[in-house]
Amino acid sequence: MALLTPSEAPERPLRVVAIGGGTGLSTLLRGLKQYVPMRDRRRNAPKPFISGTKHLIGELAAVVTVTDDGGSSGRLREDMNILPPGDIRNCMVALSEDEHLLSRLFRYRFDQGELHGHSFGNLFLAALSHVTGDFAQAVQLSSQILAIRGRIFPATTEDVTLAAKMDDGTVVLGETNITKSRQTICELRLVPSEVHPLPETLEAIANADLITLGPGSLYTSLITNLLVHGIPEAIARSRATKVYLCNLMTQANESLKLTASQHIEKILAHAGAADDDLFDYALINDAPISGDLLAKYAREGQEPIINDLDRVRSLGVEPVTGNFLHEGEVLRHDYDKVAETLLSLCLARATAQHV
Repeated sequence: MALLTPSEAPERPLRVVAIGGGTGLSTLLRGLKQYVPMRDRRRNAPKPFISGTKHLIGELAAVVTVTDDGGSSGRLREDMNILPPGDIRNCMVALSEDEHLLSRLFRYRFDQGELHGHSFGNLFLAALSHVTGDFAQAVQLSSQILAIRGRIFPATTEDVTLAAKMDDGTVVLGETNITKSRQTICELRLVPSEVHPLPETLEAIANADLITLGPGSLYTSLITNLLVHGIPEAIARSRATKVYLCNLMTQANESLKLTASQHIEKILAHAGAADDDLFDYALINDAPISGDLLAKYAREGQEPIINDLDRVRSLGVEPVTGNFLHEGEVLRHDYDKVAETLLSLCLARATAQHV
């Protein structure tokens, strides 16, 4: 799917909100940021929008899950009583200029001594959150330092723990314990259950032209965001083009044996009453995966997600298929193709509504 020609580009820049966590969200942001003008470092502001250029996105916001309790993030969360910074740091780096020294510094991970396993970016966010007394403010200040092409919001600034009801009836607490469990997740909830997003998050969703969810771990990267009070309702009310980005492979206890439509069904079930208007489209890869990578993932109990497109349509979601693969040592979405397809969907839908 090709982008519209410059003469068909919108008169104002698009507003995009990407929701998720883990490597899936940061990968997507690398694709979307190419359509965001570089910031004017002297004024710390976006450069003016010029209709008809490649810079189609004027506002790019990432809403990031904050339930990680493992690794460097988990240690800082426990020792310093802050939200886990890891996924947010990854999004900052993804939205920064990769060649810039500061982004390399934020990625740096110590490999010895008492700081072993910690990344500099995590430590920086932890320190700044204590200096400011506000984690969300620390995120915004760090984003300014990196001159990132977008804004980053934690899904909530309240301290939350994941609780999962498994298929054997047990309840497992904590993201690390949930992902390590050999049982399959049936239901996910937050503890405490009544937590709220930042007002800026709801405002970004309300004003968005394009909203995406995924790719990422079904429960611990995606559904966890929709358990924050007000977020699924805001998505449902939004008039934006809303797209679910389907994963390439199943994942251990999170999505084993689930088809594309069943992924969507699980999301809708957790989103509650707002589910009817949660997605317009589902971006689904239909390109074959190389045998070597299939064998590698099979050894870990993972397999390609079955694309039951008719069942997806029956949920009121239009599947958009294509080759969205990037094959390296691991499978990833091709963020260039994904970003181009997402923007094309948004622009084409907006054009159709004005005809």
